[in-house]
Amino acid sequence: MAARDYYELLGVKKDAKADEIKKAYRKLAVKYHPDKNPGDKQAEERFKEVSEAYAVLSDAEKRKQYDQFGSDGFHQKFSQEDIFRGFDINDLLREMGFGGMGRGGSGFGRGSRGPRQGEDLAMEVQVTLRESASGDEKRIAFSHGGERQELSVKIPAGIEDGAQLRVKGKGSAGVGGGPAGDLYLTIRVGGDPDFAREGNDLIVERQIRFSEAALGTSLDVPTLETPKRIKVPAGVQSGTKIRLKGCGLPRRGGAGKGDLYVKISVKVPELVTGEQKKLLEQLAQAGL
Repeated sequence: MAARDYYELLGVKKDAKADEIKKAYRKLAVKYHPDKNPGDKQAEERFKEVSEAYAVLSDAEKRKQYDQFGSDGFHQKFSQEDIFRGFDINDLLREMGFGGMGRGGSGFGRGSRGPRQGEDLAMEVQVTLRESASGDEKRIAFSHGGERQELSVKIPAGIEDGAQLRVKGKGSAGVGGGPAGDLYLTIRVGGDPDFAREGNDLIVERQIRFSEAALGTSLDVPTLETPKRIKVPAGVQSGTKIRLKGCGLPRRGGAGKGDLYVKISVKVPELVTGEQKKLLEQLAQAGL
């Protein structure tokens, strides 16, 4: 069965502005909130549906994804937890005279019973490429409820940009004795002056002269540990990659390491001296 269209649920057009979406949600939330409809399971379910729609359409990035993939495609890509992550509607509900809703839209303010888990929190953590390779602990600080908090987080070796880590129990406090929510960390891996990254492999670019390409040469190249000296074979072509096995980033789960590739480019001089030109002409006549 196809998922309900969020725009249809809120009664707005697909090009509706943010304030129109908010206004539509406020109207429906007042109508269907459980505090207004005690014991009415149908109204409660309707309230959850419009709250889910608002959680997506009020967030610019989630709305973009929803518009791109459509309703069914969006729900294949995003779980309920993804939809409500970083979404806090409590202030808006309190403005309308209601209590807040719990984590994932599953609980409600005054009309709810029993303990409820607290809201999840989300933040981004910047790490360097070398920190992502080493898998060290990183000390992070964040503000929660107006208070500064700090904690140490283990960064898994080889973690990729955009990966998420969950720190259990570091979200908002629970309600009515319920457990605290969780803290979700999105890892942002920065660039590196020496390396480009392709999955678990690293790329180092090196430029050599035409004579070195023709005759062969040796190069010193960096790795994540100690520099290595490699041989460049005679006749190497521009764009060739020389592989250093196991010198890349650790694979998640301890399944070895990726490789490091030295990408060779052959430099063609823009200007040559008169003597160099004569030598090149002689090489051309000799078939080079």
